[in-house]
Amino acid sequence: MVRSLWSAASGMIAQQTNVDTIANNLANVNTTGYKTEIAEFKSLLYQTMQTKTTSANGENKPISAQVGLGVRNSSITSVFKQGPMLASSSDTAFAIQGKGFFAVRGEDGKTYYTRNGNFNFNMGTNNGLVLSTSDGLPVLDTRGRAITLNSNYVASKITVSADGQLCYPDASNNPQPIGITIGVFQFSNPAGLEKTNDTLYSPTAASGAALNEATNNNLEKSSVIQGYLEGSGVQVVDEMVNMIVAQRAYEMNSKAITTSDEMMQQANNLKR
Repeated sequence: MVRSLWSAASGMIAQQTNVDTIANNLANVNTTGYKTEIAEFKSLLYQTMQTKTTSANGENKPISAQVGLGVRNSSITSVFKQGPMLASSSDTAFAIQGKGFFAVRGEDGKTYYTRNGNFNFNMGTNNGLVLSTSDGLPVLDTRGRAITLNSNYVASKITVSADGQLCYPDASNNPQPIGITIGVFQFSNPAGLEKTNDTLYSPTAASGAALNEATNNNLEKSSVIQGYLEGSGVQVVDEMVNMIVAQRAYEMNSKAITTSDEMMQQANNLKR
């Protein structure tokens, strides 16, 4: 019965983590580029109750007697499915149609990756324009350099093609590439990316190194869509159903603790 107490307690802890994950999904239902997270679980060690392989009559037993010792959280996985395309009035709003990620340079000088294309042009040195995130982190081009334009360009006239090239109108008002392309990168295993703040991801050994779409011909190219943002991948109805299931599982584990406590109380009362 003490075993059942610990097993049920581990179930309550696991379901608490599940509810925490669901709550985080619901909190980010309107976060641009957010990907739904799913809590996954695995069973703990099994305790062998009977090691003999034969019955009392000396007959072979095909199945041993083992009892589980509970559950624990094994991982919280992000589901990298394409999110909805939401129209934006901003000329510097970009959505990725495909498996790619934008690259930005963090304050620590490292490169991070994101699906949030809510960018802005900020004033840089010499009155130039720097394409950056809403937090001021510079967006990188296909060569890993910050996208910087000189003072001759007007931000409102800049357009971006589907392959990420920045264009500027010529004398005939026809957009022409200016030799700068927004960097789009992919990963062999995006689920292995380490999540940081502000929907930024950091590469790990599990995700593999970033693959540059501009230089890797084996990748399926993504499209950069100007004037749109990729909405959150959270489905509210699914999350509410998952929350109900997690709540019921939590209640059942709590009931198992109560039942074990009552059984121990009855056992203690036998000697009276």
